[in-house]
Amino acid sequence: MSVEETARSTGDEAAGIASTWREAPLPVKAVIAGIMVNRLGGFLQVFLVLFMVARGFPEVRAGFALAAHGAGAVAGILLGGWLIGRVGVRLSIVASMALNAALTAAVLYASSYPVMLLLAAGTGAASQVYRPASAELVSRLTGEQRRVMVFAMYRLATNVGTTAAPLVGAALLTHSYALLFWGEAVAALAVAVLGHLLLPADRPAARASGAPPPLPKGATGYRAVLRDRSFVLFLAAILGFSAVYTQYLSTLPLAVRAHGFDTFVYGGLVAVNGVIVILCELVVTRKVQRWPARTAAVAGILAVGAGLTAYALPLGIAGLVAATVVWSIGEIVGSPTMTAYPALAAAPEDRGGYLGASQAMFGVGSAAGPAAGVAAWALMGDAVWLLCGAVAAVAAVAAYHGMPAPAGQVPRSDQEK
Repeated sequence: MSVEETARSTGDEAAGIASTWREAPLPVKAVIAGIMVNRLGGFLQVFLVLFMVARGFPEVRAGFALAAHGAGAVAGILLGGWLIGRVGVRLSIVASMALNAALTAAVLYASSYPVMLLLAAGTGAASQVYRPASAELVSRLTGEQRRVMVFAMYRLATNVGTTAAPLVGAALLTHSYALLFWGEAVAALAVAVLGHLLLPADRPAARASGAPPPLPKGATGYRAVLRDRSFVLFLAAILGFSAVYTQYLSTLPLAVRAHGFDTFVYGGLVAVNGVIVILCELVVTRKVQRWPARTAAVAGILAVGAGLTAYALPLGIAGLVAATVVWSIGEIVGSPTMTAYPALAAAPEDRGGYLGASQAMFGVGSAAGPAAGVAAWALMGDAVWLLCGAVAAVAAVAAYHGMPAPAGQVPRSDQEK
């Protein structure tokens, strides 16, 4: 029995956390472990500005380099979705991580600003090419009824790694920047080796007998995405949701300070979110995975909007914590389903494009949202939170109309066949 057939046979009904992990194919476990290792070693984005300033670059130029890294990340996600159908999942992941390792180490030796900009953009792209490939593999090897739970595990690995990375990086930085960036390079290289050893070979141009069939002719990838009007609405929902969600990183610290609280309070609110996501997401997903996809997405988006809107009220510390709990619950209710949904909406041959488009749209919202939020805060003050609620409401409407298939329903493209 092939890995794909095993996945289908164990994915007929939603299962608990332990049984889902136990029955997940080895490549899926390898991908989730690789994400954890990769995010634990994700130091460059956090410390790039400090590194460049320490090397004598002006702060403004360091900021532009960080922006180039972010732009490269979005481009890398789109490139990763396109590469799946050309070179396969394993080669996409291995090449992405190997190139990221080389470019990250090269940052230490960049002597001019143009070279630093190129390396910043290059590392941003190389570090993200693996994401659509990883998500496609997880989707392909996981039964539909367990996909939301597995993607909750996927998110947990990302969140734990991202949370711990600054602490690990700060410890390495007490020795040197060289140890910091070489540490990230080694982590990326370890993921490349893990992928080469544990992921199935799947190059489209050289499939062995018994492997999945070659990609059919016709509109595939991003052309198929643009022709799918419902999914374009879903992408709009992702854009609005991510732009609103990321306000906790940019506008919230400004609001906390403006209301007379110190930085410790803001750090505590971020910690509340992290604790809820890390400790509660899998437990909540055990129930939510049985909901229709758009019910989970709409409920999650509206809860995030409600929590952020509550910041407009004259709240004390307890009220700020309560509002944070509300939008954190919204995150863990809606995000796993929205992460898994593109694989349900797409035909198998288009999965890479759908996953790449949704991840790229989240990246665009995450990049543009904080800048727009800070500008709106400067103009509107606390009224910016009402604007966040309005944007979330529009995103929820887009999700409702853009996600017509209930969770577990056979994808539209498969029904047509």
